[in-house]
Amino acid sequence: MQVVYISRRVSVMMYNIIQMRKDHLFIIGFVSVLIFLTSTIYNFGHNSVTNIGYGQIGSDLVNSTNATVTNLVNLEDIPLEKVQVGDIEIAYKVFGNGEPLILHNGASDGMDAWDPSLLTKLASNNTVIVFDGRGIGNTTGGTEPYSIQLLANDTAGLMDALEIQQASILGFSLSTFVVQQFAISYPEKVSSFILIAGSCGGKDTVPRPAWFDDLQAGVVNKSLNNIPISQEEMKALVNASVGPGWLKLHPGSLDLPSNMTFQQMKPSLSPETMNNQMNAGQTWMTSDWTGACDGLAEVAKPLLVITGTDDNLYVPHDNSLVIASKVPGAWLVQIKDAGHAVPDQYPDEVGNVINTFLSTMKI
Repeated sequence: MQVVYISRRVSVMMYNIIQMRKDHLFIIGFVSVLIFLTSTIYNFGHNSVTNIGYGQIGSDLVNSTNATVTNLVNLEDIPLEKVQVGDIEIAYKVFGNGEPLILHNGASDGMDAWDPSLLTKLASNNTVIVFDGRGIGNTTGGTEPYSIQLLANDTAGLMDALEIQQASILGFSLSTFVVQQFAISYPEKVSSFILIAGSCGGKDTVPRPAWFDDLQAGVVNKSLNNIPISQEEMKALVNASVGPGWLKLHPGSLDLPSNMTFQQMKPSLSPETMNNQMNAGQTWMTSDWTGACDGLAEVAKPLLVITGTDDNLYVPHDNSLVIASKVPGAWLVQIKDAGHAVPDQYPDEVGNVINTFLSTMKI
């Protein structure tokens, strides 16, 4: 394995290295983001890489995008659109320029939760589609039983409604489950896919500590009953989200208001939807279903896996190693001093890696 030291100009430098060796698999260990983010270390492995094809966006969608994105993306300035998909009406926004990239939020988050810096990076090279998931924000909840497969079907329906034949699909946290199920169920709609802070479920899952499951379940129960969450509970969740390395660099992250409810943190999330999401995620993780890894290996589409090395509680980062080891051609990026909230902690770095991955897949 070769270790290559390169500067923060990730999109240019990494592209040149990979272009020379495009016939190999690259498992990229984003081993260290140093103090002041002055350099990054990449590890390159070897194996086969899959071929991909790109479809076209419908003409209406192309005409609705911005030609260029020069300032930070402000979603409030982008018109909200809605489209009927099955039993729900999905709210979405489109911006940027390039091939389509559909972003799936983490559990309980609407489209407004994405970091503006990350959106700006992604929109520089891609037509970005963000949307509110079923029952969140401006998207209706529908009547069908809530499940990971149902959410994957919603994505397929959204693409059909927007006349998108193929797209790169990105999922964060719980939505990595949705994206994996989507890739398995609708491989013809996938150009490539990106999993941030995720797991492939089933027997291959690296489990979370039991005490953290109990903590999170207690917080959800309090939230459903509008009971204030204690400072200790909130700090434990923040600590789990950002990790010890980030807290050492940013100790003020634990300065939290008192007597806060989870509902105050997530005003667009109804208690019913939060409960449904938790149940869907737990079903994916604990059911007799055999998991996604074996199915993903047969999808034969490029995959990028990103994780924070301090994500040890929400979705232990070793799960990213499991996914990358089972999917031919996978890229694996690990970011030091990042926890489960890695796209919010290092939005520019995550954006650069994603753009480099997507650009390289076009070669």
